[in-house]
Amino acid sequence: MYIFKAAVVGAGAMGGGIAQVITYAGLPVIVKDIDEKQLELARKHVEGIYQSRVNKGKMTPGQMEEKLGLIEYTLTYDGFDDVDIVIEAVPENMKIKQAVFKELDEVCNPDCIFASNTSALSISEMASATKRPHKVIGMHFFNPAHVMKLVEIIPSSETDQDTIDTVEQFAQELRKIPVIVQECPGFLVNRLLMPYLNEAVIALQEGAATTEEIDAAMGREGFGWPMGPFTLMDMLGNDVCYHVGEYLSSKYGDRMEAAALFKEIFDAGRFGEKVGAGWYDYPGGGHSAAVDELIKKLQEEGKVKTGTKFSVDRLMMPMLNEAFMCVEEGIANVNDIDMACIAGIGMQVNKDGELVRMGPLEYADELGLDVVLEKLQALEKEFGPRFKPADILVKKVKAGELGKKTKRGFKEYTV
Repeated sequence: MYIFKAAVVGAGAMGGGIAQVITYAGLPVIVKDIDEKQLELARKHVEGIYQSRVNKGKMTPGQMEEKLGLIEYTLTYDGFDDVDIVIEAVPENMKIKQAVFKELDEVCNPDCIFASNTSALSISEMASATKRPHKVIGMHFFNPAHVMKLVEIIPSSETDQDTIDTVEQFAQELRKIPVIVQECPGFLVNRLLMPYLNEAVIALQEGAATTEEIDAAMGREGFGWPMGPFTLMDMLGNDVCYHVGEYLSSKYGDRMEAAALFKEIFDAGRFGEKVGAGWYDYPGGGHSAAVDELIKKLQEEGKVKTGTKFSVDRLMMPMLNEAFMCVEEGIANVNDIDMACIAGIGMQVNKDGELVRMGPLEYADELGLDVVLEKLQALEKEFGPRFKPADILVKKVKAGELGKKTKRGFKEYTV
């Protein structure tokens, strides 16, 4: 099947960004929302992306107008009868998503593919609300959609091969890097990222370090990430991070139990840059006394530990451990896991002042899997079962597959 025309339901930042990506590839797209103001925001968002290209000399004003002419904004489902794929980008709420898919079932042709941009929710559960579960798939873009190259493609148990192949080809036509991920809570990248982010929040609420200290330790001059975890969460939206964290906590239990401070930040409405307040105060991203007060409150109420120590390993080891479990469970192959973390969240490592793009499995192999095992065991002893080493890691160490130094770990090395 070939995609000639697309639609996006939900005109938020992601919906608008996805629509821009589709038009940039030369395809017409309908953007539908229930709110006229939201449609206008999406329109301005798309125009802003294209105007930036014009300003940089990467596109002429005429080319911009041509691309903008490919988008139709609407409050109804008029025109959906001949679209080949619909990407829903509505709020992360299963009932809302299922309701949208039920409506789409009534107006779209039987061959139309329904794709969800969900970052964590079950594709199978969404598909159960439709008459075409074999045509339902996850197509998770990363924020901002016009910049980030990765697209996670998540088939359900009922998605047919033609749908998988079509969406994979479609992603490539959008100039994206598609990675096929087996369905599980959080899929791949968010499943790996949330233990890292959550541990940063736990360290903060326990007084192990400040937001600035943790961000500096993890950023370009420290570990090597493009930005520290708190800056990243403020950019992504702390409401989004909170909802994903709560969902993963409910599915994975102790090792992803959400930090208490996450709820305090969410309840305080500190959703990040978009509202002018998150882990930092905006504009400017300065230190937040309000966050200090939330931490103090939790500590005085005895709801969190105090006096623990911060380390880079404390954040990175849970992420590596989750990557090991994804290999063990067959969620994705080792090369795709590393590529997804590089393309989806910009993972890189500072090696003697040089920033090297490297995914979690190669990083573990470089450290030495025996060293990683020792670090996880020490952290488990200090902080508890959320650091319990994955079985596959233990088995590899016992087998002498220690990474680059033995030329075999999660990957194989010839040099």
